[in-house]
Amino acid sequence: MSKKKVVKIRHVKPEIRMLGIDDGAFQPHTKGVVDVIGVVFRGGYWLDGVMRTEVEIDGMDATEKMTSMIMNSPHYEQLRVVVLNGVTLAGFNVIDLKALFDKTGLPAIAVARDKPDFEMIRKALENLANSGKRWKAIENAGRLIEVQTRNAEEPVYVQFKGISESDARRILKETSTRSNIPEALRVAHIIASGLTRSEEKI
Repeated sequence: MSKKKVVKIRHVKPEIRMLGIDDGAFQPHTKGVVDVIGVVFRGGYWLDGVMRTEVEIDGMDATEKMTSMIMNSPHYEQLRVVVLNGVTLAGFNVIDLKALFDKTGLPAIAVARDKPDFEMIRKALENLANSGKRWKAIENAGRLIEVQTRNAEEPVYVQFKGISESDARRILKETSTRSNIPEALRVAHIIASGLTRSEEKI
């Protein structure tokens, strides 16, 4: 368990080991589980590994499952940062970035291509059990900032824990080599989406 408030990254190397996490497609307002894929990249160029877990649709297990997936991975000791596609998986199964950092010791960065509407999210959470805990986890992600990762691309919207804003910006810019999001996150999305489509055909 990390006792640090912020991990200082003195130099963002081109081959910094990053874990990108995204979930597969699912039918909203249903019961069940959704595949979650983690992709290990060295910077924005080299794929080093893939990991997988499942979370409940609109459940409360995302933080626990992400922590377990990361810490039980053979890549854990080499990882320097975790990047997620927003702070929710499988609907409103919220990842608590603060708890994820505290438990893994890895800085956590949530990246969204569209600016989150927190008022709409808060209202939606009122329809679910444990709405207060879910909202608290979203608040734990911290303030939202806009980051221009690539000059010719649209900006992304970012929340982060366990890392300074300047380091988070540098990492995102260094690893977004083929789009406006880090390559690890882009590939995690492709694999998670493809896995879901494959399962539908079986």
